[in-house]
Amino acid sequence: MEHAGALSGRVARPAIVKDFQQFLLRGNVVDLAVGIVIGVAFGAVVTALVADLLTPLIAAIFGSHDFSALTFTINGSHFLYGSFFNAVISFVTIAAAVFFFVVRPVNALMARRRTEPPVDETTRQCPECLSEIPIEARRCAFCTSVVGGAAQQA
Repeated sequence: MEHAGALSGRVARPAIVKDFQQFLLRGNVVDLAVGIVIGVAFGAVVTALVADLLTPLIAAIFGSHDFSALTFTINGSHFLYGSFFNAVISFVTIAAAVFFFVVRPVNALMARRRTEPPVDETTRQCPECLSEIPIEARRCAFCTSVVGGAAQQA
């Protein structure tokens, strides 16, 4: 019986390996991995931008050269508000860079590549109760008022 179990284990193992390989090589998993790597690299660039350019520029204006050293103490507890300030600047800078260099260009590209015609409306609003009714309706199903329009016949 042990021999049969070993055989079934050998048969199941390649199937699991094959399934795992298919999972790893699916497009969305590879795209996610590439996105994470690019995101980490982009985060490092923006962090360097904040630490090496923006922080000294703000420090030149306000007189402090290192925000991470800014602290205050209350009852023996140290509050590192300078590090928090650096993190906020980094977050806002990353969010702005992603928005202006990724989201806006992709939205513009998708708008230009859109090939399908606009969807025809199948409903309209009742002028009395503002409920959604079919375009062909002559009477509102909700408030029973007579609605005029292109579908009204004599």
